[in-house]
Amino acid sequence: MNLNLKNPIVFFDLETTGTNINSDRIVEICYLKIYPNGNEESKTLRINPEMHIPEESSNVHGIYDEDVVNCPTFKEVAKNIARDFEGADLAGFNSNRFDIPVLAEEFLRAGVDIDMTKRKFIDVQVIFHKMEQRTLSAAYKFYCDKDLNDAHSAEADTRATYEVLKAQLERYPDDLRNDMAFLADFSSYSRNVDFAGRVVYDDNDVEVFNFGKYKGVPVSEVFKKDPGYYSWMLNSDFTLNTKAVLTKIKLREFNGK
Repeated sequence: MNLNLKNPIVFFDLETTGTNINSDRIVEICYLKIYPNGNEESKTLRINPEMHIPEESSNVHGIYDEDVVNCPTFKEVAKNIARDFEGADLAGFNSNRFDIPVLAEEFLRAGVDIDMTKRKFIDVQVIFHKMEQRTLSAAYKFYCDKDLNDAHSAEADTRATYEVLKAQLERYPDDLRNDMAFLADFSSYSRNVDFAGRVVYDDNDVEVFNFGKYKGVPVSEVFKKDPGYYSWMLNSDFTLNTKAVLTKIKLREFNGK
């Protein structure tokens, strides 16, 4: 089954120094770009994260400090990656909760302005978990009847994710539609305003906090009754994207007065 595409879609996978979306860095990125006419382009890049890769992470993906010491930094390749991603929807495995927030942080650090707010995000893991509750290797075996060799290799995981989504569409014709807007909505657990999900839209499309003592309270309301909360978040360990979203809301409310 071919995907029904209005825009190109980029399947991508990251290998990183760890699992903290605020501070960990990319050491490898692979992306597979599928065009509406069925043409494909694939790239795999090793990245120098400019920090030590912890042994526990290297044991998972097999990439060590010496493997990336002569590789470009993300800042050196960010514009090329952004150009390849331009105008494309994005898909991955656990991408909504990890890969997209990490990638957004790397672009912000590199000073590359890429607007991903109008993209459709399709998380194949969410579809899989809603349907079968398994891992990528199990998904690949279940849907494609193949063993996933080189699991935790970005290239193998990216290709497997693409194949799994096509197989999911074939297996669930009554539940899934071959439409990227539908799949983006189906593979999202919440309506995030920021990529980390610290701020979400409520049922009335109002931005509310999704954590802490103000969970469920509109952001604009919190900023009015507790002005110091904005400053606290800007100076705390939240992602750059989250801070940018909060600043945008604060400026909008200020200018609206």
